[in-house]
This record gives sequence, structure tokens and C-alpha cells, in this order.
Amino acid sequence: RPGGRVRGPEPAEGAMALLKLSLMAFSFVFWAAGLTMLIIGLWAKMSLGTYLALSASDCPSAPAILLATGVAVIIWGFLGCFGAATEHRGLLRAYSAFLAVVLAAGLAAGLSALLYRQTLAQGFQEGLRQALLAYGEDDGVADALDALQRALSCCGVESYRDWLASPWGREQNGSVPLSCCRARRGCRRSPPDARSLHPDGCFGRVSAFVGTNMFYVATAALGLALLQLVGIVLACLLAARVPAHLVKNTWNRLTVL
Repeated sequence: RPGGRVRGPEPAEGAMALLKLSLMAFSFVFWAAGLTMLIIGLWAKMSLGTYLALSASDCPSAPAILLATGVAVIIWGFLGCFGAATEHRGLLRAYSAFLAVVLAAGLAAGLSALLYRQTLAQGFQEGLRQALLAYGEDDGVADALDALQRALSCCGVESYRDWLASPWGREQNGSVPLSCCRARRGCRRSPPDARSLHPDGCFGRVSAFVGTNMFYVATAALGLALLQLVGIVLACLLAARVPAHLVKNTWNRLTVL
């Protein structure tokens, strides 16, 4: 009206716009987290696959879990952003359900990492013992064990003496693999010179790594899981407001006409 006061956007429309922007921002962060998990999964698959093959644990492969989760999060992060932008009620509800599944999976993964880290370490210890027994018969296991001993500067399960009692060590007259050697001089003697070998066993190194880092991994998993509560609330609120919002806009258009 000429000379009249210009009316601003109604509070309901402002709240709707804020919800849309908040959910779109969350979906972008969620998508970025999925991309990060995918990259870490690819790195772990290429860099840690040989080490993880030594574990006797029945737990699923961590790189495979990261890859599958990363792909799913990337897809649903995009769909969540699309659902918020288009105000698609069904898609928003499906997105909130997926976030609830991620929340439950994250809580389970974080708690499992805290409760079963000792079991994981014991599975790796048993896998190392089996690898020593199969050394010289299985080239894949031998390559993985050699790579582990070089990377962690370790020798045997508990110490280099594990090799002396192994079938391969007895065949070599009480020798150790070159991957155990800090220096070549004195390393291939029978028995070998302990000063030329890595002094620590591989299980101690792996156990220390698990004990030091598993707590941080579990904390990060729990934190990311709880973050999903924000997305669930935003998606549910937006889905609940969509029908009334669309009906109101349609009524306004008819009134103008």
C-alpha cells in the first residue's frame, strides 16, 4: 500500500529458511566427513592391508568398513542437501532415518573399540605366531611379516628368540630373517648377535600402538555419532514444517490471483 509500512518476512518463513540453511550446512559437513572416511579407507587399504592380514581376529576389515561407510555417507550427504533445498518431505524423513542408523553404528563402533581393544591385540598376537609358523611356506605371509618388522623395527612376537624356535629358524640353523636386522654384520650368525637385531618384539609395538591410539579413535567415533543428533533434529523439524509451509504458500498465491 502507498505510504504503508513494508511487511517483512513472517516468523514462520524465517524459521523455515533457517532450518533449510542449517540442514544444508550440516549435510555439507556430513558429506565432507564421508569423503574423509573414503580417503582414509583407501589409504588404509593400500598401506595397512598387509599388516592387517596378519591378524587372527574375526573382526571385519577396518579399511573395508571405512570405504563402505564413506561411500554411503557421501551419497546420503548429497541427498540430504538436495532434500533440504527442494523441501522433499519423504527424502528428509529417509535422511533422518539414515542419520539414526549412522548414530547407532557410531556408538557401537566407539564402544566396541573401547571394550574389545585387548581382544584385538590378542588376535594380532595369535596371528603373528601363526605367521612365524607359516614363514617360508606362504610367500604372502612372509612378505607381510617382513614388512611389519621393518616398519616397526621389531623382531618376532615377543623377541628375536621366537624365530630361533620356529620351523624356519630351525631349518636355517637358528637364524633370523634379514627384516630383523639393524646391521648386517653379525645378523646371520647362528645364533645371531643380539646387538645387531631389533630388540623389541612386534606384539609389544602393536599393543602399545593400539593402547595409545584406540582411545582417540573410539572418542572420535562417539563424537561423530553424537553429532548426528543435530542432523536428525534438523531433518525431522524441516520435514514436519514442509506440508504446512507448502500449503500456506499455495494459499497466498491463490489470494494474490
